[in-house]
Amino acid sequence: MPSRRSLLKGAVSGLIAAPFIAPSLAFAKAPFATVQAPGFYRLKIGSVEVTALSDGTVPLPLSKLYTHTTPQHAQEVLHEAFLPDMVPTSVNAFLINTGERLVLIDAGSGSYLGPTLGKLVANIEASGYKAGDIDDVVLTHIHTDHSGGLTNNGTLVFANATLRVNEREAKFWLSADNAKAATGIVKQQFAEADQCVTPYVKAGKFETFADNAAPVAGLGSILYAGHTPGHSAITLESEGQKIVFWGDITHGDLLQFDEPDVAIEFDIDQKRAIAARADAFKQSVEGKYLVAGAHIAFPGIGHVRKDSTNYDWLPVNYS
Repeated sequence: MPSRRSLLKGAVSGLIAAPFIAPSLAFAKAPFATVQAPGFYRLKIGSVEVTALSDGTVPLPLSKLYTHTTPQHAQEVLHEAFLPDMVPTSVNAFLINTGERLVLIDAGSGSYLGPTLGKLVANIEASGYKAGDIDDVVLTHIHTDHSGGLTNNGTLVFANATLRVNEREAKFWLSADNAKAATGIVKQQFAEADQCVTPYVKAGKFETFADNAAPVAGLGSILYAGHTPGHSAITLESEGQKIVFWGDITHGDLLQFDEPDVAIEFDIDQKRAIAARADAFKQSVEGKYLVAGAHIAFPGIGHVRKDSTNYDWLPVNYS
């Protein structure tokens, strides 16, 4: 019977006899991860759950799009904040769970504005809900980055929801005469509004609300016309807490806070948009409530305060 010593000796002999293979120096590397974490952020307003949802970001030459300023000045302000010439600009939507209804504020851009956007439905699902769970979709306005996600090749994305829009906003964008008279990018926006909103009208799932009226029970609205004719913020109050979903009061969280008189090419009536922004800033400072912006860096929720140069944006503290 072989001894332990003879077994070890045989094993060593086998190792010596075996050919030597040098270890490979080309270690396997992990591939680059090219996507962010799911884009949702949740908080409570009183007893109501609010979920911020990212539709993605789109690179915009904001310094060239701002008006009532110079591109050089705008670019200097953006560069001082370490932002590139093409600023990654958030497109945000917000989901409200009252305990009785699920209400989506704005619907993202769908497939209209390129591959870096159109992430809303995926992020709704990542946050624990489904598009079919949503009872109401309330639009702050009908620009394509807010309404493009309503349909997919003519099919209702939010098949169980009623679409709700300010009545003057609907009258403007769904007018065949207005569409015929429009030019340039606005003419394209009319065509896209027809593609995205009209299917809900035809399906009997479309309702309008009056200026400063409740779009759905438990919510309110504030007419901030200018960016579009019926552009409206949506308000939510619960147990003494308040948040106002601004829509497009600002584009970004820098220049227009320090210089509220700066408008943007997307404003249909720039003078009225500037006046609406002045009102929105003043009211949010006085009310000390949270605001949620569609184009403020995700999640787009925070407070506005006065500072030495005008106003300042304070993002919500992560919790």
